[in-house]
Amino acid sequence: MSSTETQARTHQMIFVNLPVADPARSREFFTALGYGFNEEMCNEQALAMELGPNLFAMLLHRDFFAQFHDASVAGHGQHEVLTCLSAGSREEVDDLVDRALQAGGRAVRTDEQGDFMYGRSYADPDGHIWEIMWMDLDKARAAGTFG
Repeated sequence: MSSTETQARTHQMIFVNLPVADPARSREFFTALGYGFNEEMCNEQALAMELGPNLFAMLLHRDFFAQFHDASVAGHGQHEVLTCLSAGSREEVDDLVDRALQAGGRAVRTDEQGDFMYGRSYADPDGHIWEIMWMDLDKARAAGTFG
């Protein structure tokens, strides 16, 4: 490849690292939502929650999380990241968020864009915001959402 050509960078795996106060409580909460864990990457300080093939949310005890950087760890109620995950349908969005609320999560917001996009957000017990979103790409394009 010449210096004038560029190639899009791709990755084989993603690990979203989030600080949690109590990994056991986090495991219980996310298990109630139907998530599994890669036990090879779990211990008392870290949980590897499986979001999809090669997609993980690493739920790290706050003290362990702090060892990976020199900045202060955001406190409860402060947000450094909004994790948005796709769902296959509006019903799947509602099912997952309703399960989160029943398991002790807090409703954050609902967003509906016509008949092409629907999402709901919840905060987990550590205050991390998870947005669950469904979108009909063809209708979104027709509505001019992407351009």
